[in-house]
Amino acid sequence: MVSPTSSHAASPMSAAARLHANPLPPVMRAMADASEQAEQMDTLSKARAFAEPLIAGETLDTGENILAHADAVTEILAGIGGSVAMQAASYLLYACPHLNKPEEVIAKAFGPQLAQLAMQTNQLVHVQRLSRAAESSTPGSDNTPLSPRVQTENVRKMLLAFSRDLRVVMLRLASRLQTLRHFAATKLPVPPALARESLQVFAPLANRLGICQIKWEMEDLSFRFLEPTTYKDIARLLDEKRAERERHMVALRERLQKALAAQGIAASVDGRPKHIYSIVRKMRGKSLPFERVFDLRALRVVVSSVADCYQALSWVHEHFVPIAEEFDDYIAKPKANGYQSLHTVVRDADGGPIEVQIRTQAMHNHAEHGVAAHWAYKEAGTKGYAGVSATSDYDTKIAVLRQLLAWERDLSGAAQASAPGSGLFDDRIYVLTPDAAVVELPQGATPIDFAYTVHTNLGHRCRGATVDGAMVPLNTPLANGQTVEITAIKEGGPSRDWLNPELGFLASPRARAKVRAWFNAQVIAETVARGREAVEKFLQRLGRTAIRLEDLASQLGFKSADGLFEVVGKDEYSLRNIEVLLNPPEPAPEADEYLHKKFKGAVARKSPSGVLVVGVDSLLTQLARCCKPAPPDAISGFVTRGKGVSIHRQDCSNFRELAARHGERVIEVRWGENKGVNASVYPVDVAVEAFDRQGLLRDISEVFAKEKMNVIGVQTQSVKGTAWMTFTVEIGDAVSLSKVLGTVRSVKGVRAARRR
Repeated sequence: MVSPTSSHAASPMSAAARLHANPLPPVMRAMADASEQAEQMDTLSKARAFAEPLIAGETLDTGENILAHADAVTEILAGIGGSVAMQAASYLLYACPHLNKPEEVIAKAFGPQLAQLAMQTNQLVHVQRLSRAAESSTPGSDNTPLSPRVQTENVRKMLLAFSRDLRVVMLRLASRLQTLRHFAATKLPVPPALARESLQVFAPLANRLGICQIKWEMEDLSFRFLEPTTYKDIARLLDEKRAERERHMVALRERLQKALAAQGIAASVDGRPKHIYSIVRKMRGKSLPFERVFDLRALRVVVSSVADCYQALSWVHEHFVPIAEEFDDYIAKPKANGYQSLHTVVRDADGGPIEVQIRTQAMHNHAEHGVAAHWAYKEAGTKGYAGVSATSDYDTKIAVLRQLLAWERDLSGAAQASAPGSGLFDDRIYVLTPDAAVVELPQGATPIDFAYTVHTNLGHRCRGATVDGAMVPLNTPLANGQTVEITAIKEGGPSRDWLNPELGFLASPRARAKVRAWFNAQVIAETVARGREAVEKFLQRLGRTAIRLEDLASQLGFKSADGLFEVVGKDEYSLRNIEVLLNPPEPAPEADEYLHKKFKGAVARKSPSGVLVVGVDSLLTQLARCCKPAPPDAISGFVTRGKGVSIHRQDCSNFRELAARHGERVIEVRWGENKGVNASVYPVDVAVEAFDRQGLLRDISEVFAKEKMNVIGVQTQSVKGTAWMTFTVEIGDAVSLSKVLGTVRSVKGVRAARRR
């Protein structure tokens, strides 16, 4: 290990790695180990001496003396095999608030790795304190952005995502266990938020990491503080026959071990302790009375082979009365998480239930330390009762952490210190609101992403942000554990710059979708307003301002007035339809009869406009201005009153309306020949939507010029950075237009181009 005063030395190797690279005789190896152990203990002593003047007279918010707390944490860490670096950090992390530049000072004295470990753990302690304080101040409040269940799960995830060094998690577990022990010893009232967090966050985390001795003690202490009456009742029931039960189990264990040995089976038989919280959870989860909790008396048999498992089971069932419905063969049919074992419950001579688990050593190691860890069996077994799934991506990442636990001792070296946790939760970060609520965000998220996650309206109105009390640009990437506060205006909307990926304002697809939706709504609102203004002015000219707009829209076949305004604002609906509805023309039966007689059986004649119509010579024809047909569009004719035949595209909404009202005036028409020098040209409207920029109109006009299409009219409108353009161009046929539209769409900034 690196000494505190030689942090600038070359990256060291672990003791095992050095000895493997340079084999030494046993005597020299023992001397090297002893030397390294002495060096490590010296580091621990120096860390305590460094911190003692700063923290000896200080107390935690729980009332416990900080130095005494750090001493106890060090003892807990030593008991679970924690490295000396972890134990030293238990002192240094509490010294951080008393130093002006803590990371720099600690790094100079003990090396950068130990300084980073102390700083990360201190920051996590601060975050946990804020979260707990926020929960205590608003218990059960509906004003918090996240429910207590989601908040608890996010704190659990943040505890790991925040800790790129696995040792930070171990330090927090040991510290929390000592806090619970302190409350138990002093009999002081325990804050409910602290007890709940211990039970719902820290104990499951210890379980998932395989640190069962911390898990069991933390669960029992937390439950004792949260439900003291129930805890005392179960403790009393257990104590009533504890001595008798233990004597019985010792005799049974010796009997089973001797019987298996007589059959040539080498077995390890041990009792399984049952903890109070585990008993209560099973009673509640399976609705069992205390007497029906079969594994109050339990044995675990570990043998060397699968055959020995079944042979041991045979002996147990032969000498005791098995309870058939309580037998499970997880060897023949392993659980989804890979757990394997034989479970059976039998009754002894007195009728008392005894649970027996039989497995091989490999199965036992897998259940205790492998990917299918003890937490998966307890929380997500096929007969489990906690309702927690073990198949999520989150749990897969926890399984990776369990593998890293086996390497924890090597993490005290500088080369390994940055490796543990690398890649864990790299896709997510967890930050805090000013009220210490945890918000989950994608990696690289910015304050704007944060604002949209808290509330859509807050995202729209976001104009500034402070991170950990300092003002930052809105495109600043956030990091785990930071506290973010948004500065918002009373009314307003997002900026189009936020959608520019090169500027880095948004990392969340959800936030980007909300920004786009806002701009789309604004465009629709502008279109509706433009259409409303056109309809109201038209009604003024007709002298019909008293009519209800909703009624007018309904009579025209629209679901709402806004639906009418939208199509009018897009120039997709002629106001002439309103006039026809409000001022229907007088019927002219003579003209209808004349047309009917004239056109019946008549031959097609070509009109000056290049359209073949059924009718008489010199019949006036005109191309409708509402839809501007051009070959080879499907067309139909409508006989107007005094203006000849109007030629419409068959998909024209105006034509469909006229045909529905006056079907007898619809006549058959088709395009004539359109070749040679005297070929006709037809005006059509082209609608273009684009990001507004300098030179946009010129670039689009050049496209039409290169294709030798005459532009006879242009209308433009710009709304908050978006340009809406309508070009009227003369074409020989619609086929050539479709090719030109493809070229227009390739112009820089153009988002859409279509024929109206």
